[in-house]
This record gives sequence, structure tokens and C-alpha cells, in this order.
Amino acid sequence: MLNIGSTPASSGKRGLFQHWLFLLMTIFTVGLTLAYVGCGSTEEETEGTEETLGSEGTINDIDGKQYLVLGDRQFEFVNNVVVLDGKLKIDTTLSSPYVYLLKGVVFVEGGATLTIEPGVEIFGEQASNGTLIVAQGSKIMAEGTADAPIVMSSDAAIGNRARGQWGGLIINGSAPTNQGVTFGEGDTGAFGGNNPTDSSGVLRYVRIEYAGIEFSPDNELNGIAFQGVGSGTVAEYIQVHMNQDDGIEFFGGTVNLKYALVTGARDDSFDWTDGWTGKGQFWIAQQYGDDADNGFEVDNSSKNNEATPRSAATIYNVTLVGDPSGAESDNGMLIREGAAGTYANFIVTGFNKVGLDIDGESSIAQAEGGDLVVKNSIFFANGKGNFGDEKDDDGFDEAAFALKNGNKETDPGLADPFNKRAPNFTPGAGANAVSPASPPTDVFFEPVNFIGGVSSSNNWTTGWTTSDQN
Repeated sequence: MLNIGSTPASSGKRGLFQHWLFLLMTIFTVGLTLAYVGCGSTEEETEGTEETLGSEGTINDIDGKQYLVLGDRQFEFVNNVVVLDGKLKIDTTLSSPYVYLLKGVVFVEGGATLTIEPGVEIFGEQASNGTLIVAQGSKIMAEGTADAPIVMSSDAAIGNRARGQWGGLIINGSAPTNQGVTFGEGDTGAFGGNNPTDSSGVLRYVRIEYAGIEFSPDNELNGIAFQGVGSGTVAEYIQVHMNQDDGIEFFGGTVNLKYALVTGARDDSFDWTDGWTGKGQFWIAQQYGDDADNGFEVDNSSKNNEATPRSAATIYNVTLVGDPSGAESDNGMLIREGAAGTYANFIVTGFNKVGLDIDGESSIAQAEGGDLVVKNSIFFANGKGNFGDEKDDDGFDEAAFALKNGNKETDPGLADPFNKRAPNFTPGAGANAVSPASPPTDVFFEPVNFIGGVSSSNNWTTGWTTSDQN
């Protein structure tokens, strides 16, 4: 996979603005603030601001400073870097000629749509916990391309980037959860409702890097949090890289996700709870063993394992890669707390504990009753066993459960899955030992003739993703 430093779409901009961003952070500490439309201490000042607003994209000079008009506001603008803060309450477009810095928590709310053009770079400011939150009823239209992905990253210089340097992306929708209408971690907004087809917009060819800052005490953010997001949302070709907490987490909702890559997450790569009932296809997780948890951590509800709607995702064609050389990297798939679902055409390898652990009476009941199915998959070379309970305390026989459903313990011959600089997850001839299960016939799933997240004829991770670690 390409390193961000060698990707033409992003390296040039970083070279031009990297030094300036350091200077900007210093300037911020002595009190720079954004200009709000209509704000001011006197009527005369308010009228002056309105006169200089202009149309979106206009650059205004006010008291020796430049401001760029976006939506109904104007934002400080220095050397092509636009400083975003506060609330975006009307439709706003972020255009590719500029670079954007998130100062503090930036909310898209009030029914507004935030449109992000291909190739746009957005940086979260470390000093102010830069974070982007899309509120219920609003949308994000982030439609990048393979040649011009949208990149959201840390404002640290290349070589000094690390996990947890900014907040990440939180999207709140109105689809059902088993907690009703509730509030996101770290005051990230209300979500949940009764609209399973709710749309929060589009994420396509989007990279989220070095996020997961501690938003409040003991509360680190996920790279992307889909909170009550509905199936009308399009989410595909997404990478979350080097996140401090989980890579991608679903809190209820019905959103579907296709072509997703999570690399180097400090906690779980993919995580869901509170009744997520969406679909997934073509996912990959690669863990870095310096700090990692589970490939999948699948819960229904810790408060009530029988809460409905029950977490019951339908997911086909996934590759989960642990790190046997590292001190961390726990289980490939941990399914617990009443979660159900269908999981097929997986390759799970290299985790230091077990490949598949179905834990707790409620999820075991789902497995025994046929509402939790793991089938047509390969589990290979997981440290404490491919199937089992690492604590061996619940009496459930994961091996017997797995082996009767067409799962096998054999080497899939992945090309170079543990390479952290240039990984290759393409399966080899060994993967042919398992026949792929046919996905459901609907508009979301694609027919397949292979297992795992990529095939030899379509390595969709090439070109727009990154493996850079600082």
C-alpha cells in the first residue's frame, strides 16, 4: 500500500503547509479566534461583518487578516489553510484548493450538509482536540476517489504523528438502537430513533489517521463512530489507520459498510454494540502488536443481553490479521453479550489468544439456536487455539460449533499479511480448501468466488491507503 508521503495527491500539500501548521499552533496559543458572521460588540461592527461576507469562496480582508467565506460564516484563512471551529448550520463545501484545520469540536448540525470534495485534506488540531461531529438530521457528503482520497489526519509533522493526536469522525443518525434515543460518548451528540433507512450522507474513499484523542476522562474516541446511523448512508472504501481506541465502531443502527480497512488500532479493529443490524462485505483488519485488542468485538448490550433490536450483523468476506510477534493482539473474533449474526468467508490468523470465542450464555444460546452462524471460513495459527474460550470457563465447544459449518484450520497462504510497511492480504492456493458461501442476493452484496477480504484479481486496498506509522 502507498505511503502518504509518496502519494502525489497529499505529499505536495503537506510539504507546503507542514511548517506553517507548526507556526499556526504557536499563534493559536496567544489568542487567535475565528470571525463569526453577525457577531460583534456593537451594531456597527455587526453591519460591517455582514457587508463583507460575500458568496461562498470569497476571501475578505478585515483588519489586516484574511477570511474565507464558507456557508454563512467566514473563517480565518492563512496560506491556504482554513481554520474551522464551532458549528456549521447551513450547507457548506470544503474545496480541494485549500487545507482545513479543525480547531476544537466542529459540529455539522441544524440539517446542514457538509460537502467535502475529492483530494481535500483536513487536519485535527492536537492542542484543542480537533474533532468532526455530524449531528442527527445533518449529512456529510465526503466523496473522494481512488486517485484523490479525502484524508483526515493529525496536524503533527510527518515523522511526529502518532495515535490519539486528534478526535476523529462521529456520525449521529436516527436509526434504531436497543438503548432508544441516547447520547454518544464524550458528549458527541444524541442518536437513535425509528428510521432504519435514515441517511447521514456518503463516505467514499476516506482515510482517518492518528485519531482517538481522549475526549473526556477515560473516554478515547474511535476513528469513526457510526452512532444510530441508518441504511440510507453510503459507506465504502474507508481506512482507519493508527487510532488510539477502536478503529470503526457501530452503536446500533442499520448502516452498511463495504471495502473497509483498519490498520494499527490500539483497541479493537471493528466493534459494535447496542443493536447494530447492518451488513458488511470486503473488510480487512491488520493489528500492530505493540498495542491491540480484538479483531472483532461484538456485543449486543452489556446492560441487558436480551435487548432488542439484537446486534445481528450479516458480514461476508473478511480478513482479520493479528500480530504474533507483538506483546498484544488478543482474539480474532470475540462474540458476546447476546450478539447474534452471520459471518461467512472469513480468514482469521495470527492472533495471540484464540481465533473464535463465543462468550456468555446469551450469545451461546444464539449459536445453539441458529441465529449466530460462522461458516465457510479459515482459522489458522492463532496462539492459544483457533477455536475456544481463552478462559475455558463457559463449557461451550467453539471447535465443534465451527467445524460443522464448513470452517477449516488450514494455511490460507496469505501473500504478506504481517508486513506493516507494505502488507499484501491476497490469499494463496491454500484458501481454496474452503468453498465460499454465496452472499444474500440483494443490492448491497456482490457475488464472490473466494474467501477473505480481497481477491487476487481485485486488491482494492492499492493506491489510496497508507501504512505509514509516523
